[in-house]
Amino acid sequence: MAKDNNNNGKMTVEEAGRKGGEETARTHDREFYEEIGKKGGEETARTHDKEFYEEIGQKGGEATAKNHDKDFYEEIGEKGGKARAKQRDDD
Repeated sequence: MAKDNNNNGKMTVEEAGRKGGEETARTHDREFYEEIGKKGGEETARTHDKEFYEEIGQKGGEATAKNHDKDFYEEIGEKGGKARAKQRDDD
């Protein structure tokens, strides 16, 4: 346990969170995370409006554009086109 002179030998909040997250990951399976994700998504949809989603979408797009180049967009565009063509073929 990391000791911080200002915490009188107690675990820091950061360390406690990390240890708790590691224990949760050890004791729960994929379905657990899917269920809490679904519940969280439903609650977010219930408590937030269209503008919220527009804002986070814009922020995500800006971050993606900042971190990726033209080749990235060409690659995902090609994958999207192939997926759409397959979907049309399956219909």
